[in-house]
Amino acid sequence: MTLDELNKLDLKTLADWPLPTKLVTLALLCVAIIAAGWWFDWRSGLESLDAAKQKETELRGVFTTKKNQAINLDAYKKQLADIEQAFGALLKQLPNKQEMDALITDVNQAGLGRGLQFDLFKPEAETVSEFYAETPIRVKVTGGYHDIAAFVSDVSKLSRIVTLQDISLEPAKDGVLNMDAVVKTYRYLDEEEAIAKKQSSKEQKK
Repeated sequence: MTLDELNKLDLKTLADWPLPTKLVTLALLCVAIIAAGWWFDWRSGLESLDAAKQKETELRGVFTTKKNQAINLDAYKKQLADIEQAFGALLKQLPNKQEMDALITDVNQAGLGRGLQFDLFKPEAETVSEFYAETPIRVKVTGGYHDIAAFVSDVSKLSRIVTLQDISLEPAKDGVLNMDAVVKTYRYLDEEEAIAKKQSSKEQKK
């Protein structure tokens, strides 16, 4: 069928069209209907279907995670209890605010008990963290090598957590040594201090 023949076709005489022309027209009409249906309706439906499939995959992943958590809930509870117990044991190694003076005295007595001479014993301003406070003490002692070593060992054996940092040894007269160091002691914050620290942190973030 030529283009000229197509131009001469009249829809009013559709019934009289040749069979091949009717078939071609019907095929074109079907293609047009399918294309229009896909563009105006099916396309959005397919997009929604893809989105639903993706959402289903995400939900299956969340379900699997929640399921595993539910299965291991008893293990998680036991682990949390163990952590709380361990934290409580560590917390007991930190003195409270009222016990700090006694701890500082213990450090001083550990040096005096080993025959060391304190040339400097100066507690400095404490640094407050989220759960605990840290108090550095600058010390300078004079004594024999073995006495200083014994003092360091005694400090490490105190029932509370005490650390020695920035240690510097220099020889002095008569075969003795001068030791400069920073002794750091720690205490846990009481409830009021902890609340105040959290409030301060929130205000700083704002």
